Amino acid sequence: MKFDNRVQKLENNELQQQLNYGSSNNTCKIMEEQENQNPIKLSFIEKEKEGGLDDFNNEGLFVPPLNFAMVDNGIFRSGFPNSTNFSFLKTLGLRSIIYLCPEPYPEANMEFLKANGIKLFQFGIEGCKEPFVNIPEEKIREALRVLIDARNHPLLIHCKRGKHRTGCLVGCLRKLQRWCLTAVFDEYQCFAAAKARVSDQRFMELFDVSTFKHAPLSFSVSKRQT
Repeated sequence: MKFDNRVQKLENNELQQQLNYGSSNNTCKIMEEQENQNPIKLSFIEKEKEGGLDDFNNEGLFVPPLNFAMVDNGIFRSGFPNSTNFSFLKTLGLRSIIYLCPEPYPEANMEFLKANGIKLFQFGIEGCKEPFVNIPEEKIREALRVLIDARNHPLLIHCKRGKHRTGCLVGCLRKLQRWCLTAVFDEYQCFAAAKARVSDQRFMELFDVSTFKHAPLSFSVSKRQT
């Protein structure tokens, strides 16, 4: 991450607070900057309309999945990746993927995982809409145990759109990292936008992290180890 001169001039204690609780604002800023890259975005849309995404990929340009972002060193999040995104995902050197949907993983995606030695962890959570949202706490706990195990890094978390299920898991991770709830909700809303759910935020607020004995404040694994 790059910080501007004002951040560099902060005292050490202020900088630490900024890192612990202000990361959601940085994430939103990065997303806004990505959205403002009109030439690339328009070029991709034009290719998609023409049915030429394969040619777009062959031009040496990497296309990230929907709602892609870095969560922490060695941890990424996104919506459901497709074949257009495979070249980009290869650059991450992924070791694992946490998949939060109940549907079977597509054959093309499974072949990509096998070809690149990537392990799939599936925790099927139904994508219901309010007021019928039921987030299975035990599955989130199981996914979180996989997520905080550095042996699984680099790792990608994804559901369908990278908003609600992925947002809940990342929010629980942030509680482990001792983020304040305001920052946790800000990051969640940055990805969910107008479709943010009160039920998701209530789940994150009530999620008990005390059962995790080794709560990581940060991660140091940023590259795949062999």
